[in-house]
Amino acid sequence: MLKQRFQKNIRAAADILLQGGVVAFPTETVYGLGADAANPQALCRVFEIKGRPTDHPLIVHFGHVSLLDYWAGGIPDGAWRLASRFWPGPLTLILPRRTHVSRLVTGGQDTVGLRVPDHPVALALLRNMGPDKGLAAPSANRFGRVSPTTAEHVRAEFGEQVDMILDGGPCRVGVESTIVGFNGKLPVLLRHGGIPVPALEEALGQKILLPDAAKLSPRTPGSLPSHYAPATPLEVWPAGALERRARELATQGQRVALLELIEEPSPYPDSPRLFHHPMPARATAYARVLYSTLRKIDDACFDRILAEAPPQTADWQAVHDRLRRAATLYCSTEV
Repeated sequence: MLKQRFQKNIRAAADILLQGGVVAFPTETVYGLGADAANPQALCRVFEIKGRPTDHPLIVHFGHVSLLDYWAGGIPDGAWRLASRFWPGPLTLILPRRTHVSRLVTGGQDTVGLRVPDHPVALALLRNMGPDKGLAAPSANRFGRVSPTTAEHVRAEFGEQVDMILDGGPCRVGVESTIVGFNGKLPVLLRHGGIPVPALEEALGQKILLPDAAKLSPRTPGSLPSHYAPATPLEVWPAGALERRARELATQGQRVALLELIEEPSPYPDSPRLFHHPMPARATAYARVLYSTLRKIDDACFDRILAEAPPQTADWQAVHDRLRRAATLYCSTEV
């Protein structure tokens, strides 16, 4: 139950959105930079504030699974099964858009990304906007950079460029939604995210194709080879090479932060230029703190970030995806 004071803030935010403003709001994944999906001027402002190319589509957030066919037509049975199972939740479905969905939202494509967020603030905001309204929202950060998982991250990124920032606390998932499209009736994984592939396949009762296998590759959010990147150069190394690479850089005079998969403090003492930062050994916990950790290291002015490559298991694939896109060098297995 949201407190009365916060309900007042949500009503104010809804009014701003309905009048064409831009509001940053929390979801369970990351904070979004939201505009009324039916307002072309507001949508253009989102692209301008974020510095996002206009051919890079936005995701429309709406309030309930029952509204899916208001936004999309020709919906496969598999999409309904996934929506019924995982919404509200960190899943985006790419489906044929209804004619009222602006091409500004879709990046000029005939498909639209849709999801119902699993956060009480986001859902209350959508309720206050009205049942036929949607929030078109990318992550609330500069295009290509590390996504925000707290309201403070959004303030640091945009200052007063955003009309209002709703503070809903830290995001509990910490990485973006899983994206699934369809080649006819065949489900296609378009982005790893908050829901692992085995859970999707269990709900569908069938395997999910990769984009290459399906010969389907619509432009989707967060799909560029370089994305989610900190300002500090990031390298990913297997455990056996991590310390060696760190000491090599330290002897060159670089300040290096190591992200290691350990629950206890590192046995290696910090040198004046080498700093060990333990990361959770569970995939969900690691994902939750990944972006905030990268932002913290950026603020501390290191010369390089070295991250230990996570395990090659299904539950770690979203983390692998984000590290791979953020890294200037990605070596995940021993050679």
